Parts: sequence; C-alpha cells; structure tokens
Amino acid sequence: MSCFVVPLVEAIVVSAGRKRAVQSGRPVLRELPALEKMLWGGTLMLIVDHIISGELTWRFPFFTALGQEGGWEVMLREMLTVGVPMSLVITTVWAVWAFYRNFITLKS
Repeated sequence: MSCFVVPLVEAIVVSAGRKRAVQSGRPVLRELPALEKMLWGGTLMLIVDHIISGELTWRFPFFTALGQEGGWEVMLREMLTVGVPMSLVITTVWAVWAFYRNFITLKS
C-alpha cells in the first residue's frame, strides 16, 4: 500500500541531482536519465495499481491503512520490507547496465 513511497523519494532525489551529475563528466553518471525514467515509471505504475486495488484513495488520509489503528506501523513495515528492496533492485539493475554500457563504449 505504501511501497511506492521509497522509489518515489529516490526518483525525486535522482531528478534533483541529475543535471549536476551528468555535467560532472563521469561516464556512468551520463546514464542517470535512464535510472530516473525507471524510477518514475515504476512509481507511476505502482500508484495506478494501488488506486485500482483500493489501497490508495483520492480523499484524506489517502492511504487506507491510515484509517486503521496502527496504520503507520503497517505502512513503515511495507516501505522497509518491500519498497527498499524494490529500489535496491532497480538501482542495481541500472548500475550493472550503466557499467556494461560504459565498458562496451571504452572497448570500442
């Protein structure tokens, strides 16, 4: 229900630092726009999925878990057990891809 919050925060951070990182000249960081797209796309898909499944609503408190007793604990647990690993996997896949692409470019 709140697993998309972690990749959303990472997407915001990457978007905020992308221009400076790309201008730094490091080859791997030139691929940062791809990570940004992966994070924003995944977050958008998760938000749509949560709206369809009824876990996210258009009215306050937005997260249905917050309407229950102990809802914050449920949300934090989901962010830690689902959101963090999901963000780590996305970032790891991007890093492998970026380093591979850099390796191929240097080899040519």
